[in-house]
Amino acid sequence: MKEYFGDHPERLRICRVLIENGLSVREGRICLNEIEVPPVRVARVAGVDRRTVKETLSAIMSNRELREIFENIRSAGHSLKEIAKPLGLGVVEITPVDAKTPGILAGAAVILADHGLSIRQAIVDDPELSPEPKLSLIVEKIPGELIPQLLKVKGVAKLSVY
Repeated sequence: MKEYFGDHPERLRICRVLIENGLSVREGRICLNEIEVPPVRVARVAGVDRRTVKETLSAIMSNRELREIFENIRSAGHSLKEIAKPLGLGVVEITPVDAKTPGILAGAAVILADHGLSIRQAIVDDPELSPEPKLSLIVEKIPGELIPQLLKVKGVAKLSVY
């Protein structure tokens, strides 16, 4: 997005809002899956005016590469992270040393599976969108003795369990 909108920080903010919220652009309209979202709502979140959103949508629709990306964005669905506790689930939040290190999710999954714990959901922050990306695993309650094992997974900097 920086390549196309680097000279227009307000348009870049709009793209960030669209991507972070799983909003697509179809036929010049903003959609959350099949629900149309008014441009003024995106403008408020991005801190710009409605016209800037409309101009950004036009720029996206007039560029084949951008149009292909934004037409196909879909919401990733609901997150159980914020409601894990009332559901009787636990959250393991892993902060990597480097988010591009391969095998962190696989290493944690093997440890949890070896102890009979099923991962209900895995949420990985994109390192280009998040200043401090994390891997969040929503699982059954985590026994305390697994924490040292999870900390030994290659690439794990720190761990929070709640």
